[in-house]
Amino acid sequence: MKKLFAVITSVLIILIAVVLFRGFNYFSDVQYQVKSPLAAVDVDSDKAVAHMSKAIQIRTISYDDPSLLDAEAFLAFHQHLQQSFPLVHERTQLTKVSDYSLLYFLPGSDASLKPALFMGHMDVVPVDEATADKWQQAPFSGAVVDNTIWGRGAIDDKVTVMALLESLELLLAEGLAPKRGIYFAFGHDEEIGGTAGAQKIAALLQQQNVELEFVLDEGGIIAEGLMAGVEQPVALIGVAEKGFVNFRLTVSSEGGHSSQPPEHTAVGILSQAIVNLEASSFDSDLRFTQQTFATVGAYADLGTRLPMANLWLLEPVVKQVLLSGASSAAGIRTTIAPTMLKGSSKSNILPTEAEAVVNFRIFPNDNIASIQAHIEKVVDDPRVKISSFMANEASTAAPTDSFGYRLIEQSIRRLDDSILVAPYLVLGGTDSKHFYPLSDNVYRFMMVRLNSDSLKRFHGVNEQIPVKDYLQAIQLYYALLKQTANGESLE
Repeated sequence: MKKLFAVITSVLIILIAVVLFRGFNYFSDVQYQVKSPLAAVDVDSDKAVAHMSKAIQIRTISYDDPSLLDAEAFLAFHQHLQQSFPLVHERTQLTKVSDYSLLYFLPGSDASLKPALFMGHMDVVPVDEATADKWQQAPFSGAVVDNTIWGRGAIDDKVTVMALLESLELLLAEGLAPKRGIYFAFGHDEEIGGTAGAQKIAALLQQQNVELEFVLDEGGIIAEGLMAGVEQPVALIGVAEKGFVNFRLTVSSEGGHSSQPPEHTAVGILSQAIVNLEASSFDSDLRFTQQTFATVGAYADLGTRLPMANLWLLEPVVKQVLLSGASSAAGIRTTIAPTMLKGSSKSNILPTEAEAVVNFRIFPNDNIASIQAHIEKVVDDPRVKISSFMANEASTAAPTDSFGYRLIEQSIRRLDDSILVAPYLVLGGTDSKHFYPLSDNVYRFMMVRLNSDSLKRFHGVNEQIPVKDYLQAIQLYYALLKQTANGESLE
């Protein structure tokens, strides 16, 4: 017995030693080491802020019902861009797509260099009337208060559109003569899927046999205090994004008066189906979590590094911790979200039809077909009819050793080496999903700092951006555009 105890003790000591050794040594410093910081470009901040403020004041709203689109607002936005950025409109080829989306092209002199595409979107989500009185500044005021620009679109996503154009205007004023061609694609309906805007732009470029070196869209942010165990801000570059699909579950019945209900009403049958779905989650997958952490693990505290460095032993524990939070859970599996219900029109009438809509955000190891198979297996009730609508598969993962990724990574670090850079999985959807036929190198990032509080303003109340963040975004796009257009080699 003593011998067995000694053996067990020795094994435990060795196991603990291995865990500690890997925790201390597994993650190396893989951040790009800055050799030559980027010098700040001189920006007329007053003019840039005024341009941004005016852009927010123009109500380019996307509604779920496309017939509500305000054509005059988008045309006014186009006019604002033309007046604010005259050199861009003189030097580039501008194509309007579906009347309201914009495709700019600045040709390059070297045909051997594939052009690059920078993206943003002009449309914004509506302001919920129930929360309108909670805004500290009117949502379409574009007010500049306490060095902050307020209003819908400040971070989603007029910051990208305006910062890109400010940067290119500066470069053209300096006499930029690009070797590599540059495209700007600004959609007008990203908030409702981008089918009339970005999707049509991508189709147009495909028809022209355009191949892109890389694509950069919105999506990633500079996360402050959002990564467990990492104190430094982390610039998260989206290398992939989840897909989405809605499934409609429908149950039909004879109806009748509620005083004589059957054993199970249509609503009851449908409710059980929803309960079964929510109780049967999809498998979790740590691949993107591992990829993100591998690049910043050296900067994390030991309590975070130990489990991440020892997934061979602690993966079930790590998964359990991540699944305990809605945001972290969404990053490791396909999510299930019942969002809409419909039944009878009156409290004492049995419905002849009950309907639910369940939204799934698709992790890249699943697809629409596998989700339907999962629903059918879990619900397992022929009375529940299943059909899908509004769907888009999850993207593939872009490489992190491409010119595009390394350019973004190096430029961020050269502007501010206190910012760490890491790849990650975008949980929402962006217009970039339409451009995979044009390039394998599709990335998502905007130079906006968000923490747990400011993240809530995304599509929420009091959307705003500090002036310094907006000017920093211009600095980043200036650096990216200059290096891309000049065909410069990376360090």
